[in-house]
Amino acid sequence: AFAADVYQAEPPAFPDQAPEVQVQEASGWYLRGDVGYSFNKSRGVSFDRAAAGPSIEELSFTTTNLKDSVLFGGGVGYQINNYLRTDLTLDYMAKSKFSGVAPQLNGANSSMRAFAVMANAYVDLGTYGRITPYIGAGIGGAHVKWSKLTTCGNCEIEGEDNWRFAYGLMAGASIDVTCNLKADVGYRFRQIGSGSMFGTSDSGQTSGGRDKGVTSHEVRVGGRYVFNGCDTAQYIPPADIPLQPAVYK
Repeated sequence: AFAADVYQAEPPAFPDQAPEVQVQEASGWYLRGDVGYSFNKSRGVSFDRAAAGPSIEELSFTTTNLKDSVLFGGGVGYQINNYLRTDLTLDYMAKSKFSGVAPQLNGANSSMRAFAVMANAYVDLGTYGRITPYIGAGIGGAHVKWSKLTTCGNCEIEGEDNWRFAYGLMAGASIDVTCNLKADVGYRFRQIGSGSMFGTSDSGQTSGGRDKGVTSHEVRVGGRYVFNGCDTAQYIPPADIPLQPAVYK
């Protein structure tokens, strides 16, 4: 009996039919704005005082108290990848009242304000739902301006203003509100260096007041607007599946 050979065709190799999506790393420019509250502490104050004869002695305030203040800030930054970003910020520390007691000056009162320009870098520690915790650090300069120092004897000594070194350490979390907008809640420890605080009194007995720096613990709330944050991932359709012709023998 004649029988046709049955041709057993091998099944065609089908490529993966699942659509391929290319997910790009987050990157791009952003703008930020912040408001906050700063818990301030003076690291001390010293000054020169004329002693007997031509000699000068250095005295220090026995107590100092620097009141808390509010903060306003803004800046521009760049998201390098999913884990690293950097920004340049400008902060304004509003009026903070100072009071202290010093030998031969007794009670003294003044106030300070400060602008700070800082370059910062942050490490994002992964995203959990809509929340991304981070840590960071920054360095820069602060311009500190002191008002007149008023003593109990109604003596006024002109205040000084100058630039000082400043640095900060940050921790916090950002929250995705939309694809372009992130809320930011954070803490910053900031140290402003020492510098001139007040000049010479009218009597010439007191001169060269120097504060030893300001330490602040800051709580800040703000937001970041990310440019091109809503760009969608690229879609690549599956490759065409070739048809295999039937073969008979």
